Amino acid sequence: MSREPGCSRWLLFAACVHLFFLLPPLRTRAFAVSVNAEGAEDETELPVLQKSEKRGTISKTSRELKEIVFVIQSQSNSFHSKRAEDLKRDILKQAADLGKELPMVLLIHQIDGHEGAWTVLPLMRDFSVTYGRNSSWIFFCEEDTRVHVVKLLETLGRFDGSKEWFLGKALYDEESTIIHHYAFAENPTVFKFPDFAAGWALSIPLVNKLAKKLKSEPLKSDFTIDLKHEIALYIWQKGEGPHLTPVPEFCTDDVNSNSVDHCATTFSNFLPLCGEPVKKEDVFVAVKTCQKFHGDRIPVVKQTWEREAALIEYYSDYADTSIPTIDLGIPNTDRGHCGKTFAILERFLNHSSPRTPWLVIVDDDTLISIFRLRKLLSCYNPNEPVFLGERYGYGLGTGGYSYITGGGGMVFSRIAVQKLLASKCRCYSMDAPDDMVLGMCFSGLGIPITHSPLFHQARPMDYPKDYLSHQIPVSFHKHWNIDPVKVYFTWLAPKMEESLDGKKVGYNREDL
Repeated sequence: MSREPGCSRWLLFAACVHLFFLLPPLRTRAFAVSVNAEGAEDETELPVLQKSEKRGTISKTSRELKEIVFVIQSQSNSFHSKRAEDLKRDILKQAADLGKELPMVLLIHQIDGHEGAWTVLPLMRDFSVTYGRNSSWIFFCEEDTRVHVVKLLETLGRFDGSKEWFLGKALYDEESTIIHHYAFAENPTVFKFPDFAAGWALSIPLVNKLAKKLKSEPLKSDFTIDLKHEIALYIWQKGEGPHLTPVPEFCTDDVNSNSVDHCATTFSNFLPLCGEPVKKEDVFVAVKTCQKFHGDRIPVVKQTWEREAALIEYYSDYADTSIPTIDLGIPNTDRGHCGKTFAILERFLNHSSPRTPWLVIVDDDTLISIFRLRKLLSCYNPNEPVFLGERYGYGLGTGGYSYITGGGGMVFSRIAVQKLLASKCRCYSMDAPDDMVLGMCFSGLGIPITHSPLFHQARPMDYPKDYLSHQIPVSFHKHWNIDPVKVYFTWLAPKMEESLDGKKVGYNREDL
């Protein structure tokens, strides 16, 4: 029986269109990969049907799994990228063990063309175009989130994927806070935002809606300070969009806890440790201060964390031998301290031992655990250019840059300092914001910012208690309306009880 030529051309066109929507995004370097018997990945074309399935049918579970796009909020630093790859491999292995089609798993740091990919919202248009027809959910998680694939399928299956859903573990502010611009000041508990460590999900209809909004209303060129809160605000759209729906199966309990049987997600690492902590002598600590704070802030440092540092110097606008401080010849300014910070970097490179691989710059009102920082640094390669701390962003919706916010502490590998100072990037004024200038410089050099949520620009009470409950924090910042010594011994001291002036002190976090 002959076939009409027009019909053949139509079938070929339809097949090409179908293939187009099955392809992974062109702007990523992520692949749909299979997992072989040894657990290694093979970048091969996936079959449309599994061998165990009857011809012409796909099981409901397989179809649902295929309709989830997993997005791991990864980073390009070697330590973090390996952890993200391990999580990707685990998700794919769970899928393979089910004998089902493998889902798409993307690593955010591998997505091309977006300086601010980590802020997620700039990706919505790509997600909508690429996955808007054949997927139901975009599921986001961190590198230390652990995912139980079957339970995740069961959890998402309770929600109608044809509607707009914003799912996650709910956090809220108990009091209005500066890091959220004092939002909902009358009753901040009413606004919920997701704990990224537990994972969170957007239904495709909501992704499509956000993509449409972003096309007509591009993101403003302003600051990204607390991403989880800002994403929730953008989705909420002043009450016109969906609120976060709390999902009890999205958990941040330790993966080895006895209380996680119901959980689709858990959390695996409160404070990374990759072998022995780095030696005390491998960390040089620089404290930025000025004469007007010698009498109140420096005594706090000496009462608390100074004893943890083997190499520490105080840099000021006045040489005070009782501390002692070093006068860098840079006048104090009321705004940024770019000139002082670059002078510290020069001094570290030219006057400290070349065998000291790490530099930490902190403010005089930063509370930090050098003991915990040494554990954390065991996971980083000092031979790589590392710039570590709490990440903020500026103008990332319009091609801006990321930076490490200074109050929580800025950590540099020596090679990062060498590369920075070998460049021509310097302060555009002595009182420019040092942390932002450093972010611009490292961005121009192609050296990525490395984020750790264990550094904090604000005080403990400025963060939800449930958020801090799955952390062993490294730092907090500011002495405003707190007892900083009490905060240190409650949150940061190597032990929950420490000796201070011969007395035992112990504090309850609930009091702070």
